[in-house]
Amino acid sequence: MRWAQSIVAWTPRTPVFYGWVVLGIISLGTYAATGVAQVVFGGIQNLIYEDMGWDRKTVAFAVTAGTWGSGLLTPFVGRLADRHGPRAIMPVGVIVVGVCFFALAGIAQVWHFYAAYIVARTVANPTLVGVVPRTVTVNFFLRKRNLALGLVSTFRPVGGAINVQIISEIAALYSWRVAYRILGIFSLLLAVPLFLIMRRRPEDIGLVPDGDERPNPVSARAEEGGTQPAHSSVSEERDWTAGEALASSAFWFIISAEMLTILTSGTVGYQIVPFLVDSGLSQRVAAISLGLSSSLGALVNPGWGLLADRYQARLLATIATLVAMVTVGLFIGSGGGVVGCVFAVVWGIASGGLNVLGSMMIAQYFGRANFGTIIGLAGPFQMVFLGLGPTFGALLFDFTGGYTALAFYSVGAYVVAALLIFSARRPTPKEERA
Repeated sequence: MRWAQSIVAWTPRTPVFYGWVVLGIISLGTYAATGVAQVVFGGIQNLIYEDMGWDRKTVAFAVTAGTWGSGLLTPFVGRLADRHGPRAIMPVGVIVVGVCFFALAGIAQVWHFYAAYIVARTVANPTLVGVVPRTVTVNFFLRKRNLALGLVSTFRPVGGAINVQIISEIAALYSWRVAYRILGIFSLLLAVPLFLIMRRRPEDIGLVPDGDERPNPVSARAEEGGTQPAHSSVSEERDWTAGEALASSAFWFIISAEMLTILTSGTVGYQIVPFLVDSGLSQRVAAISLGLSSSLGALVNPGWGLLADRYQARLLATIATLVAMVTVGLFIGSGGGVVGCVFAVVWGIASGGLNVLGSMMIAQYFGRANFGTIIGLAGPFQMVFLGLGPTFGALLFDFTGGYTALAFYSVGAYVVAALLIFSARRPTPKEERA
Protein backbone atom coordinates (compact mmCIF):
# COMPACT_ATOMS: atom_id res chain seq x y z
CA MET A 1 0.00 0.00 0.00
CA ARG A 2 2.99 2.31 -0.41
CA TRP A 3 1.41 3.85 -3.50
CA ALA A 4 -1.60 4.89 -1.41
CA GLN A 5 0.65 6.40 1.25
CA SER A 6 2.61 8.29 -1.40
CA ILE A 7 -0.62 9.74 -2.82
CA VAL A 8 -1.74 10.86 0.64
CA ALA A 9 1.66 12.44 1.38
CA TRP A 10 2.08 14.04 -2.06
CA THR A 11 2.12 17.84 -2.14
CA PRO A 12 2.42 19.59 -5.52
CA ARG A 13 5.23 22.07 -6.06
CA THR A 14 3.81 25.47 -6.91
CA PRO A 15 5.47 28.62 -8.27
CA VAL A 16 3.47 30.74 -5.80
CA PHE A 17 2.84 30.40 -2.08
CA TYR A 18 0.82 27.23 -1.48
CA GLY A 19 -1.84 29.19 0.41
CA TRP A 20 -2.99 30.82 -2.84
CA VAL A 21 -3.43 27.37 -4.40
CA VAL A 22 -5.49 26.33 -1.40
CA LEU A 23 -7.72 29.38 -1.89
CA GLY A 24 -8.20 28.45 -5.54
CA ILE A 25 -9.45 24.96 -4.63
CA ILE A 26 -11.66 26.44 -1.90
CA SER A 27 -13.31 28.64 -4.54
CA LEU A 28 -14.37 25.55 -6.51
CA GLY A 29 -15.84 23.90 -3.42
CA THR A 30 -17.71 27.08 -2.55
CA TYR A 31 -19.08 27.33 -6.08
CA ALA A 32 -20.52 23.83 -5.81
CA ALA A 33 -22.07 24.64 -2.43
CA THR A 34 -23.84 27.71 -3.77
CA GLY A 35 -26.20 25.39 -5.63
CA VAL A 36 -28.22 25.40 -2.40
CA ALA A 37 -27.33 28.91 -1.18
CA GLN A 38 -30.08 31.33 -0.25
CA VAL A 39 -29.10 33.79 -2.93
CA VAL A 40 -29.39 31.10 -5.62
CA PHE A 41 -32.76 29.83 -4.42
CA GLY A 42 -33.92 33.42 -4.14
CA GLY A 43 -33.15 33.81 -7.84
CA ILE A 44 -34.64 30.52 -9.07
CA GLN A 45 -37.48 29.94 -6.58
CA ASN A 46 -40.04 30.89 -9.25
CA LEU A 47 -38.79 28.06 -11.46
CA ILE A 48 -39.28 25.46 -8.73
CA TYR A 49 -42.62 26.45 -7.21
CA GLU A 50 -44.19 27.11 -10.61
CA ASP A 51 -43.03 23.71 -11.86
CA MET A 52 -44.25 21.94 -8.72
CA GLY A 53 -47.40 24.00 -8.14
CA TRP A 54 -46.25 25.24 -4.72
CA ASP A 55 -46.41 28.71 -3.18
CA ARG A 56 -43.57 31.00 -2.20
CA LYS A 57 -43.58 30.00 1.47
CA THR A 58 -43.03 26.30 0.69
CA VAL A 59 -39.60 26.95 -0.76
CA ALA A 60 -38.79 29.60 1.86
CA PHE A 61 -39.51 27.21 4.75
CA ALA A 62 -37.10 24.63 3.30
CA VAL A 63 -34.37 27.26 2.94
CA THR A 64 -34.90 28.35 6.55
CA ALA A 65 -34.76 24.77 7.86
CA GLY A 66 -31.61 23.98 5.88
CA THR A 67 -29.87 27.12 7.07
CA TRP A 68 -30.74 26.35 10.69
CA GLY A 69 -29.41 22.82 10.22
CA SER A 70 -26.09 24.23 9.04
CA GLY A 71 -25.97 26.44 12.12
CA LEU A 72 -26.39 23.46 14.42
CA LEU A 73 -23.59 21.60 12.62
CA THR A 74 -21.18 24.56 12.51
CA PRO A 75 -19.74 24.30 16.08
CA PHE A 76 -18.79 20.67 15.54
CA VAL A 77 -17.30 21.36 12.12
CA GLY A 78 -15.34 24.33 13.51
CA ARG A 79 -13.75 22.17 16.19
CA LEU A 80 -12.92 19.48 13.60
CA ALA A 81 -11.35 22.14 11.37
CA ASP A 82 -9.01 23.22 14.19
CA ARG A 83 -8.05 19.63 15.03
CA HIS A 84 -7.95 17.80 11.69
CA GLY A 85 -8.03 20.43 8.95
CA PRO A 86 -10.00 20.63 5.70
CA ARG A 87 -8.62 17.50 4.08
CA ALA A 88 -10.72 15.30 6.34
CA ILE A 89 -13.86 17.43 5.99
CA MET A 90 -14.26 19.09 2.58
CA PRO A 91 -14.15 15.98 0.33
CA VAL A 92 -16.85 14.31 2.43
CA GLY A 93 -18.93 17.49 2.35
CA VAL A 94 -18.78 17.89 -1.42
CA ILE A 95 -19.73 14.21 -1.98
CA VAL A 96 -22.80 14.56 0.26
CA VAL A 97 -23.80 17.75 -1.54
CA GLY A 98 -23.33 16.12 -4.96
CA VAL A 99 -25.62 13.23 -4.06
CA CYS A 100 -28.24 15.69 -2.78
CA PHE A 101 -28.11 17.60 -6.08
CA PHE A 102 -29.13 14.42 -7.90
CA ALA A 103 -31.92 13.94 -5.35
CA LEU A 104 -33.15 17.52 -5.91
CA ALA A 105 -33.26 16.92 -9.64
CA GLY A 106 -35.61 14.00 -9.12
CA ILE A 107 -38.07 15.42 -6.57
CA ALA A 108 -41.75 14.58 -7.01
CA GLN A 109 -43.23 15.58 -3.64
CA VAL A 110 -42.68 18.28 -1.06
CA TRP A 111 -40.98 15.96 1.44
CA HIS A 112 -38.51 14.87 -1.27
CA PHE A 113 -37.52 18.49 -1.75
CA TYR A 114 -37.24 19.16 1.99
CA ALA A 115 -35.10 16.08 2.64
CA ALA A 116 -32.67 16.73 -0.22
CA TYR A 117 -32.37 20.47 0.30
CA ILE A 118 -32.05 20.43 4.11
CA VAL A 119 -29.28 17.80 4.08
CA ALA A 120 -27.40 19.61 1.30
CA ARG A 121 -27.65 23.01 2.95
CA THR A 122 -26.80 21.66 6.40
CA VAL A 123 -23.57 20.08 5.15
CA ALA A 124 -22.56 22.55 2.43
CA ASN A 125 -22.42 25.79 4.38
CA PRO A 126 -20.01 24.89 7.22
CA THR A 127 -17.79 22.52 5.21
CA LEU A 128 -17.50 24.36 1.87
CA VAL A 129 -18.49 27.99 2.44
CA GLY A 130 -18.14 29.15 6.03
CA VAL A 131 -16.13 27.90 8.97
CA VAL A 132 -13.74 25.47 7.24
CA PRO A 133 -12.58 27.76 4.38
CA ARG A 134 -12.18 30.72 6.74
CA THR A 135 -10.25 28.66 9.29
CA VAL A 136 -7.85 27.45 6.60
CA THR A 137 -7.39 31.01 5.37
CA VAL A 138 -6.60 32.33 8.85
CA ASN A 139 -4.06 29.52 9.32
CA PHE A 140 -2.26 30.11 6.00
CA PHE A 141 -2.07 33.91 6.17
CA LEU A 142 -1.06 36.48 8.77
CA ARG A 143 0.27 39.68 7.20
CA LYS A 144 -2.11 39.25 4.25
CA ARG A 145 -4.88 37.66 6.29
CA ASN A 146 -7.53 40.33 5.75
CA LEU A 147 -6.87 40.41 2.03
CA ALA A 148 -7.13 36.60 1.90
CA LEU A 149 -10.34 36.61 3.94
CA GLY A 150 -11.71 39.26 1.58
CA LEU A 151 -10.95 37.00 -1.37
CA VAL A 152 -12.55 33.97 0.30
CA SER A 153 -15.67 35.99 1.02
CA THR A 154 -16.05 36.72 -2.70
CA PHE A 155 -16.33 33.04 -3.61
CA ARG A 156 -19.88 32.49 -2.32
CA PRO A 157 -21.53 35.59 -3.83
CA VAL A 158 -19.68 35.30 -7.14
CA GLY A 159 -20.30 31.56 -7.30
CA GLY A 160 -23.94 32.14 -6.43
CA ALA A 161 -24.31 34.81 -9.09
CA ILE A 162 -22.82 32.46 -11.69
CA ASN A 163 -25.06 29.61 -10.55
CA VAL A 164 -28.19 31.76 -10.77
CA GLN A 165 -27.41 32.62 -14.38
CA ILE A 166 -26.38 29.08 -15.35
CA ILE A 167 -29.43 27.45 -13.78
CA SER A 168 -31.73 30.08 -15.33
CA GLU A 169 -30.21 29.57 -18.78
CA ILE A 170 -30.28 25.77 -18.58
CA ALA A 171 -33.88 25.97 -17.33
CA ALA A 172 -34.79 28.07 -20.37
CA LEU A 173 -33.25 25.43 -22.69
CA TYR A 174 -34.12 22.25 -20.77
CA SER A 175 -35.19 22.43 -17.11
CA TRP A 176 -33.86 23.36 -13.70
CA ARG A 177 -33.58 19.63 -12.98
CA VAL A 178 -30.95 19.19 -15.68
CA ALA A 179 -28.94 22.02 -14.11
CA TYR A 180 -28.85 20.22 -10.77
CA ARG A 181 -27.75 16.95 -12.35
CA ILE A 182 -24.81 18.80 -13.91
CA LEU A 183 -23.96 20.36 -10.53
CA GLY A 184 -24.08 16.89 -8.99
CA ILE A 185 -21.54 15.54 -11.45
CA PHE A 186 -19.23 18.51 -10.88
CA SER A 187 -19.43 18.11 -7.09
CA LEU A 188 -18.60 14.40 -7.09
CA LEU A 189 -15.57 14.95 -9.35
CA LEU A 190 -14.35 17.83 -7.17
CA ALA A 191 -13.80 15.50 -4.18
CA VAL A 192 -10.52 14.27 -5.70
CA PRO A 193 -8.65 17.62 -5.98
CA LEU A 194 -10.00 18.68 -2.58
CA PHE A 195 -8.41 15.63 -0.98
CA LEU A 196 -5.12 15.98 -2.87
CA ILE A 197 -4.57 19.72 -2.39
CA MET A 198 -6.07 20.82 0.92
CA ARG A 199 -3.87 21.11 4.02
CA ARG A 200 -4.49 22.25 7.59
CA ARG A 201 -1.61 24.69 8.10
CA PRO A 202 1.47 25.80 6.16
CA GLU A 203 3.67 24.37 8.92
CA ASP A 204 2.40 20.90 7.96
CA ILE A 205 4.28 21.15 4.66
CA GLY A 206 7.36 23.02 5.89
CA LEU A 207 6.10 26.56 5.27
CA VAL A 208 5.03 29.51 7.38
CA PRO A 209 2.09 31.90 6.95
CA ASP A 210 2.21 34.17 3.88
CA GLY A 211 5.11 32.15 2.45
CA ASP A 212 7.68 34.13 4.44
CA GLU A 213 11.24 32.88 4.59
CA ARG A 214 12.28 30.73 7.52
CA PRO A 215 15.92 29.79 8.06
CA ASN A 216 15.10 26.35 9.43
CA PRO A 217 11.91 25.07 7.70
CA VAL A 218 11.84 21.66 9.37
CA SER A 219 13.37 21.74 12.80
CA ALA A 220 15.06 18.90 14.57
CA ARG A 221 12.64 19.28 17.43
CA ALA A 222 9.72 18.60 15.07
CA GLU A 223 11.41 15.47 13.78
CA GLU A 224 11.87 14.27 17.35
CA GLY A 225 8.22 14.82 18.15
CA GLY A 226 8.53 18.33 19.49
CA THR A 227 7.05 21.49 18.04
CA GLN A 228 8.48 23.63 15.31
CA PRO A 229 9.66 27.10 16.19
CA ALA A 230 6.98 29.57 15.25
CA HIS A 231 7.53 32.44 12.88
CA SER A 232 8.13 35.55 14.90
CA SER A 233 5.01 37.36 13.72
CA VAL A 234 2.92 34.27 14.49
CA SER A 235 4.37 33.90 17.98
CA GLU A 236 3.56 37.53 18.74
CA GLU A 237 -0.12 36.96 17.99
CA ARG A 238 -2.23 36.44 21.12
CA ASP A 239 -4.29 33.25 20.76
CA TRP A 240 -7.43 33.23 22.88
CA THR A 241 -9.22 30.10 23.96
CA ALA A 242 -12.87 29.70 23.01
CA GLY A 243 -13.86 30.21 26.66
CA GLU A 244 -11.93 33.48 26.89
CA ALA A 245 -13.52 34.75 23.68
CA LEU A 246 -17.01 33.87 24.89
CA ALA A 247 -16.35 35.77 28.12
CA SER A 248 -15.52 38.99 26.26
CA SER A 249 -18.11 41.64 25.46
CA ALA A 250 -16.47 42.32 22.09
CA PHE A 251 -17.34 38.82 20.86
CA TRP A 252 -21.01 39.28 21.68
CA PHE A 253 -21.18 42.77 20.20
CA ILE A 254 -19.73 41.44 16.93
CA ILE A 255 -22.03 38.40 16.86
CA SER A 256 -25.13 40.46 17.70
CA ALA A 257 -24.35 42.93 14.92
CA GLU A 258 -23.76 40.08 12.49
CA MET A 259 -27.07 38.47 13.43
CA LEU A 260 -28.91 41.68 12.54
CA THR A 261 -27.03 42.32 9.28
CA ILE A 262 -27.33 38.67 8.23
CA LEU A 263 -31.07 38.65 8.88
CA THR A 264 -31.47 41.85 6.90
CA SER A 265 -29.31 40.67 4.01
CA GLY A 266 -31.15 37.35 3.88
CA THR A 267 -34.54 39.03 4.01
CA VAL A 268 -33.81 41.67 1.39
CA GLY A 269 -31.67 39.49 -0.88
CA TYR A 270 -34.29 36.74 -1.05
CA GLN A 271 -36.97 39.26 -2.06
CA ILE A 272 -35.01 41.10 -4.76
CA VAL A 273 -36.20 38.95 -7.67
CA PRO A 274 -39.89 38.79 -6.59
CA PHE A 275 -39.84 42.54 -5.86
CA LEU A 276 -38.49 43.40 -9.30
CA VAL A 277 -40.75 40.88 -11.07
CA ASP A 278 -43.78 42.35 -9.25
CA SER A 279 -42.76 45.76 -10.57
CA GLY A 280 -43.03 44.51 -14.18
CA LEU A 281 -39.53 43.28 -15.01
CA SER A 282 -38.85 39.85 -16.50
CA GLN A 283 -37.45 36.93 -14.50
CA ARG A 284 -34.22 37.09 -16.50
CA VAL A 285 -33.63 40.81 -15.89
CA ALA A 286 -34.46 40.43 -12.20
CA ALA A 287 -32.06 37.48 -11.89
CA ILE A 288 -29.31 39.51 -13.57
CA SER A 289 -29.87 42.31 -11.05
CA LEU A 290 -29.60 39.85 -8.18
CA GLY A 291 -26.45 38.38 -9.69
CA LEU A 292 -24.84 41.78 -10.07
CA SER A 293 -25.85 42.80 -6.56
CA SER A 294 -24.30 39.66 -5.10
CA SER A 295 -21.17 39.46 -7.25
CA LEU A 296 -20.22 43.15 -7.17
CA GLY A 297 -20.82 43.20 -3.43
CA ALA A 298 -18.35 40.33 -3.16
CA LEU A 299 -15.76 41.83 -5.47
CA VAL A 300 -15.23 44.80 -3.14
CA ASN A 301 -14.32 42.48 -0.25
CA PRO A 302 -10.61 42.21 -1.15
CA GLY A 303 -10.61 46.01 -1.03
CA TRP A 304 -12.09 45.85 2.46
CA GLY A 305 -9.31 43.40 3.32
CA LEU A 306 -6.60 45.75 2.11
CA LEU A 307 -8.14 48.62 4.06
CA ALA A 308 -8.48 46.47 7.19
CA ASP A 309 -4.74 45.77 7.05
CA ARG A 310 -4.16 49.53 7.38
CA TYR A 311 -7.16 50.79 9.36
CA GLN A 312 -9.38 49.40 12.11
CA ALA A 313 -11.84 46.81 10.81
CA ARG A 314 -14.27 48.03 13.47
CA LEU A 315 -14.49 51.52 11.99
CA LEU A 316 -14.71 50.17 8.44
CA ALA A 317 -17.57 47.84 9.43
CA THR A 318 -19.42 50.71 11.11
CA ILE A 319 -19.18 52.84 7.96
CA ALA A 320 -20.25 49.96 5.71
CA THR A 321 -23.31 49.28 7.88
CA LEU A 322 -24.46 52.89 7.71
CA VAL A 323 -24.05 52.96 3.93
CA ALA A 324 -26.09 49.75 3.68
CA MET A 325 -28.81 51.41 5.76
CA VAL A 326 -29.14 54.28 3.31
CA THR A 327 -29.06 52.17 0.15
CA VAL A 328 -31.62 49.57 1.28
CA GLY A 329 -34.08 52.37 1.94
CA LEU A 330 -33.46 53.79 -1.53
CA PHE A 331 -33.88 50.34 -3.14
CA ILE A 332 -37.27 49.54 -1.61
CA GLY A 333 -38.42 53.15 -1.84
CA SER A 334 -37.72 53.19 -5.60
CA GLY A 335 -40.72 50.94 -6.29
CA GLY A 336 -38.75 48.62 -8.57
CA GLY A 337 -38.27 48.88 -12.32
CA VAL A 338 -34.96 49.91 -13.81
CA VAL A 339 -34.27 52.31 -10.94
CA GLY A 340 -34.88 49.45 -8.52
CA CYS A 341 -32.32 47.33 -10.37
CA VAL A 342 -29.72 50.06 -9.94
CA PHE A 343 -30.35 50.45 -6.22
CA ALA A 344 -30.36 46.67 -5.73
CA VAL A 345 -26.84 46.56 -7.14
CA VAL A 346 -25.72 49.54 -5.02
CA TRP A 347 -27.15 47.93 -1.87
CA GLY A 348 -25.33 44.68 -2.68
CA ILE A 349 -22.04 46.55 -3.01
CA ALA A 350 -22.63 48.39 0.27
CA SER A 351 -23.69 45.35 2.32
CA GLY A 352 -21.39 42.73 0.76
CA GLY A 353 -18.48 43.23 3.14
CA LEU A 354 -20.31 43.23 6.45
CA ASN A 355 -19.90 39.55 7.31
CA VAL A 356 -16.25 39.29 6.29
CA LEU A 357 -15.36 42.42 8.27
CA GLY A 358 -16.79 40.69 11.33
CA SER A 359 -14.57 37.66 10.69
CA MET A 360 -11.59 39.97 10.31
CA MET A 361 -12.35 41.50 13.69
CA ILE A 362 -12.60 38.06 15.33
CA ALA A 363 -9.30 36.94 13.78
CA GLN A 364 -7.55 40.16 14.85
CA TYR A 365 -8.97 40.04 18.37
CA PHE A 366 -8.65 36.31 19.17
CA GLY A 367 -5.88 34.83 16.96
CA ARG A 368 -5.71 31.72 14.78
CA ALA A 369 -5.14 28.76 17.11
CA ASN A 370 -8.84 28.37 17.98
CA PHE A 371 -10.37 30.46 15.21
CA GLY A 372 -12.45 27.58 13.82
CA THR A 373 -13.88 26.75 17.23
CA ILE A 374 -14.66 30.38 18.03
CA ILE A 375 -16.49 31.19 14.80
CA GLY A 376 -18.03 27.73 14.94
CA LEU A 377 -19.65 28.68 18.25
CA ALA A 378 -20.95 31.83 16.57
CA GLY A 379 -22.40 29.77 13.71
CA PRO A 380 -25.72 28.76 15.33
CA PHE A 381 -26.56 32.38 16.16
CA GLN A 382 -25.69 33.53 12.65
CA MET A 383 -27.48 30.69 10.89
CA VAL A 384 -30.67 31.10 12.90
CA PHE A 385 -31.00 34.65 11.60
CA LEU A 386 -29.81 33.79 8.10
CA GLY A 387 -32.43 31.06 7.96
CA LEU A 388 -35.11 33.42 9.19
CA GLY A 389 -34.47 35.83 6.31
CA PRO A 390 -36.46 34.14 3.51
CA THR A 391 -39.40 33.21 5.76
CA PHE A 392 -39.38 36.59 7.53
CA GLY A 393 -39.51 38.42 4.20
CA ALA A 394 -42.27 36.15 2.85
CA LEU A 395 -44.35 36.63 5.99
CA LEU A 396 -43.87 40.41 5.96
CA PHE A 397 -45.08 40.46 2.37
CA ASP A 398 -48.09 38.25 3.10
CA PHE A 399 -49.15 40.18 6.20
CA THR A 400 -48.72 43.67 4.75
CA GLY A 401 -49.30 43.05 1.04
CA GLY A 402 -46.20 45.03 0.11
CA TYR A 403 -42.60 45.88 0.92
CA THR A 404 -42.91 49.03 3.05
CA ALA A 405 -42.61 47.14 6.34
CA LEU A 406 -39.45 45.49 5.03
CA ALA A 407 -37.94 48.92 4.38
CA PHE A 408 -38.65 50.19 7.90
CA TYR A 409 -37.29 47.03 9.50
CA SER A 410 -34.10 47.04 7.40
CA VAL A 411 -33.19 50.65 8.15
CA GLY A 412 -33.74 50.14 11.89
CA ALA A 413 -31.73 46.92 11.99
CA TYR A 414 -28.74 48.51 10.28
CA VAL A 415 -28.76 51.43 12.76
CA VAL A 416 -28.64 49.07 15.75
CA ALA A 417 -25.94 46.94 14.10
CA ALA A 418 -23.76 50.00 13.48
CA LEU A 419 -23.95 50.94 17.16
CA LEU A 420 -23.00 47.41 18.23
CA ILE A 421 -20.02 47.23 15.87
CA PHE A 422 -18.71 50.60 16.97
CA SER A 423 -18.89 49.41 20.59
CA ALA A 424 -16.91 46.20 19.88
CA ARG A 425 -13.45 47.41 20.87
CA ARG A 426 -10.45 45.08 21.07
CA PRO A 427 -10.65 43.13 24.36
CA THR A 428 -7.83 42.91 26.88
CA PRO A 429 -6.87 39.46 28.28
CA LYS A 430 -7.30 39.09 32.02
CA GLU A 431 -3.64 38.33 32.54
CA GLU A 432 -2.64 41.52 30.70
CA ARG A 433 -5.00 43.58 32.90
CA ALA A 434 -3.47 41.99 35.94
